[in-house]
Amino acid sequence: MLEGIIRESTVKQATKQLKRDGYLIANIYGGENGNINAAFKKNEFIKYARNKDSLKFDVKVGDKKIPVIIQDYQKHPVTSDLLHVDLRDLSADVEAKFLVPVKPVGTPVGLKNKGVMVSNVRRIKVKCKPSNLPNSFDLDVNDLDVGDNILVRDMTAPEGVKIVTEGRVAVLSVIKAK
Repeated sequence: MLEGIIRESTVKQATKQLKRDGYLIANIYGGENGNINAAFKKNEFIKYARNKDSLKFDVKVGDKKIPVIIQDYQKHPVTSDLLHVDLRDLSADVEAKFLVPVKPVGTPVGLKNKGVMVSNVRRIKVKCKPSNLPNSFDLDVNDLDVGDNILVRDMTAPEGVKIVTEGRVAVLSVIKAK
């Protein structure tokens, strides 16, 4: 479990000092606990976030164990260094909107016919309770030939999950290579 500290002071000077000490500034919001200003060791957070097996994970801040999801993050424009992260508290089982990643499964037939697979949308917006939140949408692309695509309306959502993204949006497609 990822452990962090509660930031007592949110002034600029204290935030800069935490960043110099190797901490990543984070805000946890949207749950029963109210908004929490937290900080995590930057390297530990990056390792944990890359190796997690689901969208939801637990963090321990102070003496509280909180189920969260990464809502947003900010990177430095030049160095791509992680600057800030927003975490959404999932302890209240309330219906909300989430972004769920799309993962292609298989190899399209169109790749053998001099085609290139293009991922048009990396995440699909869904509305559901945190308990019903899928980890990803796995799309079978084995039958895609050159000129074929998978639209949002062609996808099936698990029970209790409603896809909010418009149905006419192309998620994956195979186009002819130039």
